Amino acid sequence: MTDQQQETPVRQETSVREVTPVQVETPVQVETPAQVEAPVQEEASTQEETAARTEALAQEQPPAPAAPPKKDRRALWTALRWTAAVVVFAAVGVSTAYGVARADRTDLPGLATASDGRWDYPELTRPPLPSGSPGPFDEGNAAGAHYADLRDLVLPAPRGATVDKALRGTDGWLKTKDFLAAYAEKDDRETLGGMLADRALRHVAARGWTTSDGTHTRIYLLQFNTAVVVDNLFVEYLADADSPAYALRGAETSVFDDHWPRKAVVEDVHRSYYVESEPYGAEQVRQAYLSAGDVLALVTQSRKGSAKAVPFQQTVVLQAQLLS
Repeated sequence: MTDQQQETPVRQETSVREVTPVQVETPVQVETPAQVEAPVQEEASTQEETAARTEALAQEQPPAPAAPPKKDRRALWTALRWTAAVVVFAAVGVSTAYGVARADRTDLPGLATASDGRWDYPELTRPPLPSGSPGPFDEGNAAGAHYADLRDLVLPAPRGATVDKALRGTDGWLKTKDFLAAYAEKDDRETLGGMLADRALRHVAARGWTTSDGTHTRIYLLQFNTAVVVDNLFVEYLADADSPAYALRGAETSVFDDHWPRKAVVEDVHRSYYVESEPYGAEQVRQAYLSAGDVLALVTQSRKGSAKAVPFQQTVVLQAQLLS
């Protein structure tokens, strides 16, 4: 609106305020029909001008803040209660589902059912970092380096399991040839051994155990100098989309496990899961490769008859959490 347009309503307002009240308050003018007709017409015209002026002023002035709606206290309390419940379940969901600070199912409302096969792992804590050292996925850690001791990043055995002493190695370090022994074919072991040497493999830490139902678990962590090396091994040489590039002992034919739960993943950790397809031998084997910064992990489980999905998923997710 221009300055010239703003002046016009002001002059009209002055005219209305001076003329209109005088005509209304004078009794003689109200009683005279001819005189009444004129003010009515003028009043109608004035109302239109006033409405237009009011609308113009309203457009120039910012709208007044709307009054806050009244809150229903019962609805607000219900919303807060469910919001709190969501936050709590989000915070402990992974712990409850996969064994970190695990509670018995009878302690959880709605879950008082028989065991679904999850193992009783001890409460897990990541090992402390050296002073001033970043985490593997922190900004500024371009190499994706794990500065914690690799041996402390291997998942511990669940309660009641029998630990495989052969995988302890010397002072917790496993020889490369002992890791390669997990693969079925001699040519594959030689090829993999050459790739690991060419990429300056630094350490191998491992742990294995057997549970009361006869499930054998083996976990291998291989540490390199940078995450770039691990990503290259994972994507280009090990974790094929359909099946693993190199067969493990007792698992000549494995396929990608497309039944893996979508929520059973850990941020920043790349993974590929496989299961031995039927027909298989006396045991079935499950395996997973994980790529986490400068660490490559191989997790395997085998069991006579069939290897159960739930404890395998639980084990893989917990190991991924320790590496994240």
